[in-house]
Parts: sequence; structure tokens; C-alpha cells
Amino acid sequence: MSALAPIFQPFTLRKLVLRNRVIMAPMTRSFCPDGIPGADVAAYYRRRAEGEVGLIVTEGVGIDHLASLGDSGLGDNDQPILHGEAALKGWKRVVDEVHAAGGLIAPQLWHQGPLRLHGTGPHPQVPSSRPSGLWGPDSGVTSIAPDVVQRARVPSQPMTESEIADVVAAYGRSAANAKALGFDAIAIHGAHGYMIDAFLWTGTNKRVDRWGGELRNRTRFGVEVLREIRRAIGDKIPIMFRFSQWKQADFNAKIAASPAELECILGAFADAGVDAFDASTRRYHDVAFPEFDTQLGLAAWAQKLTGKPSMAVGSIGLQRELYYSFGQGGSAASDNIIDVVQRVARGEFDLVGVGRALIADPAWPRKMRCAKPAEPFSMATMGRLV
Repeated sequence: MSALAPIFQPFTLRKLVLRNRVIMAPMTRSFCPDGIPGADVAAYYRRRAEGEVGLIVTEGVGIDHLASLGDSGLGDNDQPILHGEAALKGWKRVVDEVHAAGGLIAPQLWHQGPLRLHGTGPHPQVPSSRPSGLWGPDSGVTSIAPDVVQRARVPSQPMTESEIADVVAAYGRSAANAKALGFDAIAIHGAHGYMIDAFLWTGTNKRVDRWGGELRNRTRFGVEVLREIRRAIGDKIPIMFRFSQWKQADFNAKIAASPAELECILGAFADAGVDAFDASTRRYHDVAFPEFDTQLGLAAWAQKLTGKPSMAVGSIGLQRELYYSFGQGGSAASDNIIDVVQRVARGEFDLVGVGRALIADPAWPRKMRCAKPAEPFSMATMGRLV
């Protein structure tokens, strides 16, 4: 029996049966001019299905809201959208190609929220959506260029009740589009300081109404989004929710200072319809709350606190974490997959999120299963759809 056998066992989410536990993590690729995925994008995802990925989670896909996408200072242009005839036709081709290769696929619904720079994106005339008019705190560790940060920190108007309602409804419309196209699951980007996370984080939510203040109130926006999505897709399609402590505006930020606070957040989202949690960390093995437990990472805590399946992500299969590898130009393969499998075997988390390693090598799962070496990650692979 292979040492990697635990991650190559089938897994069930709601009624969806995955052929294994390896999930393609969402990664912005910026290869969709005018928001439309073309034949190259369909072929890109099909190759990952052929490589035996258990479930493909797409790059972030802009929801049907005018301020959902733009430039955040991270080079994230030409992002796809999930509305409009041309884009939906393009995504139908993606879904069909993945299914033809025996794979499963979920779109990651995305609204950039405060991180979208004013005056950018497909609709530059529309102001960015910020819970309290804030991009982030006055200081923080970030990879975004200082001049962009200075521009982004200029305060704007807080979102109104009607603007909040518009964004919630937009999530529902895009989820309904995904269901109609035949996507197998729905993934939601609720991390890194983007829209949903911006309501959770006190660095961007200073509201004193029902959407801000105490932690339970700060979960309300996410809960409403999840309920709207569940109404739109029914009770058969699983929902995966990405959350994080760190933010693009501050790598040291936290939405939860303790397991109890994390339970308040994730418990509310589980009750609203989440089937699995995607715990986004820069290194999967980082201990989440060392003062409470010296072993458990964020994904393990998510599973423990909610009883829902969880996915670990962050430098799996690679030696360097995300931003270090970008700065240094790549990352060699790593044997940390053995440690990951051992953690799955002892029940710390259920699913394995693989990102850059799958950009570098679409056959990564099959190669791991067959004990063959995988291609290393390099910045050259970021510039094309391999």
C-alpha cells in the first residue's frame, strides 16, 4: 500500500463524490481578456482534470456586481467574470472540457471589496465597495508596492444598506449562473481582506450598526451571502468557503484571536450552508493558536470547531512559501507531502489544497500517486497556461 494512499481515497461532499482528496487551489491567472475564458483556459483546466485532481477550484471569478473586480496592486488584471452571455459561454466550455476528462470543477466566487483600487477594472466609474470606507490599517506587512498602498489608503464612503444588499444579491445571481452551467460545487472567496473578509476584520470594519461591532455582527454579511447562495443553488450542490487570518493589506492580521472566536465565525457560516472550509495559510503547517495548542494548524482547528470537512493549503509540495517564491523566482519540489498525508491519516484535516505545484505540473496528483518526480515551480510557468 502506498504511503500516499490516504489522500488518494474518495471523499464525499454533500452528495458529490471526489475521486481523491487532492484539490486544485484557486489561483489568479489573468488570462481572460474582457472577463471571458477562452479555449486556452478550458484546455488549462482540462489538463488538471486529466492529471487526476479530485476537485478543481477555479481562479477567483468576479460576481455580477460592477465593483467586483479591478486592480488591487497585485497585477491581477484580465480576471474572469461569471455573468454576461460571452463569459458564461466560455465557462460552459470549461465545465464541459473538465467533465469530459472525468473531473469535477467549482468556480470561486470573488468580490475584491476594499482591495479594488478606485477607478480601475471594467467599470472604473463605480466606487469600490468598502464596509467602512477603509482599505486597511495605517501600517501592516504587505507585498503591495508602497505607492499603491498610499493611494489605496485614502478613505472613501462606507457602504450603505442598499449597497450591501446589492452585493449580496450579486453573489446569488452568479451562483445561479454556475449551477445552470453545470459546475459541480461552489467555492467562495472569504479571505485575504476581500469583500466578505473585510466585514470580519476590524482593520476594515469600523461600523457601529448591525454589520459591525461585536464579532457576531461582523459575521452577518457572510451569513447573508451564504444564505443567498444556498437559496440560488438548492440543497444538492456543496459549498466550500475560503477563510484566512492574514490579509493582503497586512500579513500579520487576524480575524480570530482564539479558538472560541474562530468557532463563532465558522460556526455561523456552517449553519448558513458551508459544507467544507478552505483554511488559507501561507504555510500549511503553521500552528494557528500556539497558546492553546502547539500542534494544530488552521485547517485542523476549522474541522475540530465545526465538525465540517476542512482543507489545508499553503506551500504543499514546495519548499518556499508563496510570496518568497515569487520574489526568488520559483520553488523546488518538496517532500512535505509525506507530512501532509500523515496529518490527513490522523484526522487533522480532510482535503489537500495544491496551488503552485499544479501550475507547474498539471499531472502532479498522478505523479505523486505513481511516485514520480514533479516539475518545480518557476515564475516562467506563471506567464503562460501550461
